[in-house]
Amino acid sequence: MKLEISNLTKNYGEKEVLDNINFSFESGKIYGLLGRNGAGKTTFFNCLNEDIDIDSGKFLLDGKKLTVDEIGYATATPVVPEFLTGKEFLQFFLDINESKIDKKKSLDDYFDLVQLSKEDQDILLKEYSHGMKNKMQILINIIANPKVILLDEPLTALDIVVQEDMKKLLKSLKKDHIIIFSTHILELAIDICDEIVVISNKRLELIEKKNLNTKNYKDKIINQLKEEAND
Repeated sequence: MKLEISNLTKNYGEKEVLDNINFSFESGKIYGLLGRNGAGKTTFFNCLNEDIDIDSGKFLLDGKKLTVDEIGYATATPVVPEFLTGKEFLQFFLDINESKIDKKKSLDDYFDLVQLSKEDQDILLKEYSHGMKNKMQILINIIANPKVILLDEPLTALDIVVQEDMKKLLKSLKKDHIIIFSTHILELAIDICDEIVVISNKRLELIEKKNLNTKNYKDKIINQLKEEAND
């Protein structure tokens, strides 16, 4: 499965954020999308998800127009119906998407995927921590089983134990999905991702992943981002 980005340009008034991007992503890999704050990572995701209008460009999945139904998007600031409990929200989601869900599991099995206790399941979502809301958001995207999964800083609010479990879960999903993982934490990207993509000078660039864990590799990425900031 292949996602092709062709001639994507996005401006906010006179400010150009994304400039004629041409890039492709393949299933079987987790892509780490790196960039300084304000580089355009979230804008790129919002363009793909049709949350904002683009100035030009197109998105093709295996040669056909990408649709919103084929995308799952876990935003940096999770949005959940805070008047429902975790269990009520999950049951509601399962009910309205029953015809689309293959191999439906029990509520407990779903909650076990993201390690939400029975006690937490019965708490109103408005009482959830940022990390717990992130778990629910990721869980909904896993259940929906979209072909393209966009993750905008999804693990930064989770404790280290849950982070490790979520990393394993995401790695188990990559075979049949295209996963793009946005972060500004280089070590996290190197740890979880198969490919590193940098948003630099308004475009996407695949960074050679040889010697991923070497200091020279890290310095190369950091210097590139510094150069962009100085332009």
